[in-house]
Amino acid sequence: MSQDSSSSNDDGGVVEGNIGEPSALQKHVMFFDINKDGVVYPWETFKGFRAIGCGIPLSVLAALFINLGLSSKTRSEKGFSLSFPIEVKNIKKAKHTSDSGIYDTEGRFVASKFEEIFKKHARTNPDALTSKELNDLLTANRQPKDYAGWLAAYSEWKILYILCKDKQGLLPKETVKAVFDGSLFERMAKEKASNKKA
Repeated sequence: MSQDSSSSNDDGGVVEGNIGEPSALQKHVMFFDINKDGVVYPWETFKGFRAIGCGIPLSVLAALFINLGLSSKTRSEKGFSLSFPIEVKNIKKAKHTSDSGIYDTEGRFVASKFEEIFKKHARTNPDALTSKELNDLLTANRQPKDYAGWLAAYSEWKILYILCKDKQGLLPKETVKAVFDGSLFERMAKEKASNKKA
């Protein structure tokens, strides 16, 4: 039986999770671990992006960008590997700067930080973000001269917006939450597979 490990962070927000269970950030990454061995290789990242509906060029670019950028951070004790593996258990070490703070330093979901995004930036619709509001969010989170962090945040949010905006050009709050708690990718892959069969 798992023990609840929910606790408050420095900002007063509740972080969720149980001892022995993957963190929200690990769940976010585990979708791409195709063979479930705890390691994500570039070809798995590619397959994961294809499974959620990305084209070949974007999937190749994402695999290169993500694995080349995160591999060494999650394997700091093991050294460089030409296969650029990402170790899921250490993904918290690859958390980039200039981010939203929705994941804490342990990779747990911080509800107060999530809600803060929509309180501050969702002006057109309280439960969604427009493209401009998303740009405002990215600008607000930038740390000075943190170019790598800016690029990482921009890439993540823009890909999410392109893939998940609705017909009105809005990125729904429930979709954003689903990407952070790790459930969105599985849902998108199932929907794509279902549409193929249809």
